[in-house]
Amino acid sequence: MTTTLRAELQQRKPFSSLEQEATLSIARTEAALREPMEELLKGADVSLTQYNVLRILRGVHPGGHPRHEIARRMIHRAPDVTRMLDRLAGQGLVRRIRNPEDRRESVATITPAGLALLARVDPEVHAAQRDFTASLTAPELRRLVRLCDALVP
Repeated sequence: MTTTLRAELQQRKPFSSLEQEATLSIARTEAALREPMEELLKGADVSLTQYNVLRILRGVHPGGHPRHEIARRMIHRAPDVTRMLDRLAGQGLVRRIRNPEDRRESVATITPAGLALLARVDPEVHAAQRDFTASLTAPELRRLVRLCDALVP
């Protein structure tokens, strides 16, 4: 059973605009997806943002990315990517190596332990994503992707 945003918020008056209702609906949907994902990843001792960084680094494995490139590719912008990479390195999930051409820059790469963590949690993450979108058909999912893409410049 679906719940409308107005009912969930116990709001008696209509929204001030369709745009307001749409943006609040997007925010509610994002929270409804994020919360179970965060809970799932808690068991792996990583945050959703850290999981995103590991996925970014897996995508270029065996290579790596400097901090600024990781920050540019992140879905949720993190204020201190350097500190996050330090924590992931402390957990043995990421390795940071000085760039031989520019000693001021370090390149982060995912470690075998980071790859193993992703291999362990990815099936659970994919199952949670399937469960979350189960009420939509494939054409509806494609339309949702197009609509979301249209909102982001």
